[in-house]
Amino acid sequence: MTGDERRPRMRGFSTWTTRRWLRVGVAASLVVLALLGTAGAWVLGRTESISNELVDVRSPALTVAIRLETAVLNQETGIRGYGLTGIPEFITPYEQGLTEQEASLAQLTKLLQDDPAGLDGLKTVQDAVAKWQEKIARPVAATPAGAPSPVAIQRATEGKAAFDDVRAALSSQQEQLRADRVRVRDDLRDTMTLRNGVFSAIAVLIAVLTALIFEGLRRGINTPLERLGADARAVAGGDFEHPITPTGPADLRHLGHEIDFMRQRLLRELALSEDTRLRLDAQAADLQRSNAELEQFAYVASHDLQEPLRKVSSFTQLLQRRYGGQLDSRADQYIDFAVDGANRMQTLINDLLDFSRVGRLHNSHQSVDLDKVLERTLSELSVGIEEAGAEITHDPLPTLFADPTQMGMLWQNLISNAVKFRRPGETPKIHVTAARDGELWRFTVTDNGIGIAPEYADKVFVIFQRLHTKDTYSGSGIGLAMCKKIVEFHGGTIGIDPEHHDGTRIAFTLAPRPPESPGPSTVPEAARADAEPVR
Repeated sequence: MTGDERRPRMRGFSTWTTRRWLRVGVAASLVVLALLGTAGAWVLGRTESISNELVDVRSPALTVAIRLETAVLNQETGIRGYGLTGIPEFITPYEQGLTEQEASLAQLTKLLQDDPAGLDGLKTVQDAVAKWQEKIARPVAATPAGAPSPVAIQRATEGKAAFDDVRAALSSQQEQLRADRVRVRDDLRDTMTLRNGVFSAIAVLIAVLTALIFEGLRRGINTPLERLGADARAVAGGDFEHPITPTGPADLRHLGHEIDFMRQRLLRELALSEDTRLRLDAQAADLQRSNAELEQFAYVASHDLQEPLRKVSSFTQLLQRRYGGQLDSRADQYIDFAVDGANRMQTLINDLLDFSRVGRLHNSHQSVDLDKVLERTLSELSVGIEEAGAEITHDPLPTLFADPTQMGMLWQNLISNAVKFRRPGETPKIHVTAARDGELWRFTVTDNGIGIAPEYADKVFVIFQRLHTKDTYSGSGIGLAMCKKIVEFHGGTIGIDPEHHDGTRIAFTLAPRPPESPGPSTVPEAARADAEPVR
């Protein structure tokens, strides 16, 4: 049998939440405190009731009974003296005794109104006193003064017996009152002992209840939360294999299961991420090999292909100079085709090499004043600009942290394109602007040339894509592709402004500092050195 089977009742408790445990605990505590409070209140009430009975009834009743006895004794003394002597002064104690007797009887009747046995004793006393007064006291008191009372002498024996009954009744009453007082005093002592015990028990139960509450909170809430926090910290520290152990009430266990589910999902995601990273590493390795092969191709193009191409170009030019005009016109045309093809091939290879070097060989970032770079570019293009009669203006340009060679190539391609693709018979006008755009700088190069149709706005930035034949406009179709590569290498974007219709406006952005540059080339330095003279 499992633990749950051995303790079936605990399965019900295992579904209790923290809120339910707290509610039950608070309710049970309130019930216990209410019972203890009720018991304490009863004990206090009982103590007060007995104390009041002792102070207000039993002790005063005994005192009044003693005064009643004194009043009756005074009456007997006065009557006996008056009966034996007939002196009028002896009648005064008798009369005062009667007055005190009435007052004492009224007080005792009031004090003993809730005590039938006491009232019975008091009635016995009253009857005995009334019998003595009727047979002895009143007849003697009615005798004229001046001589001994014959009634006193005649009823001396009977009077003594009657007053002995009075004495016995008074003694019996006082003994009963003393016994009642002792009984009440014992009850008060027992009740006070019970009260002290009840309040001691209340204090002990409150202390135990407090300890149980704190222990329950520690075991039911603090310890599970501490354990859950420790498990969560272990997972957060990188130990994703560490299991979350749910403990405590149902809601805390549910929270533990949710966190463990999250841990397992993170573990799956981590495994997936690791698998993705391994695939990316493999792809990166493939890309690195591909880049190495491309750089090797660039080296081959610059070193191995240039030499036979130069031979082809040189010998076709020799054929053209030596045999030009000696063969028929078709042979001269073939030779011209060969010379032109060799020259264009050499130009295409050089442009392709320049394109592949962007970000590899030209990657020396420094503070670059774009105003000076643009002025230097215009100076290099001065011949073509003067031949076209172009008017070139520009706004103040910023200073950026960039590669100066690439910035020169960027302006050279943009300005030369703007001059080359001009409208026939119209003076080319080119304007360069620069403005801050958030964290980037936004530049525009606007011309009044032939323009670019919207459907070709993206095509012109693809390498070797031409919108015109080589006979109409010369070039290799690599200029804007190189501009795109340079701009993106410096953390920006480039495109055709579709809002401009009178010519072409090329807009691009540059970051004040370009993103991290790629790692060094894998082509050997010797190969790069061999490739450099071809530029």
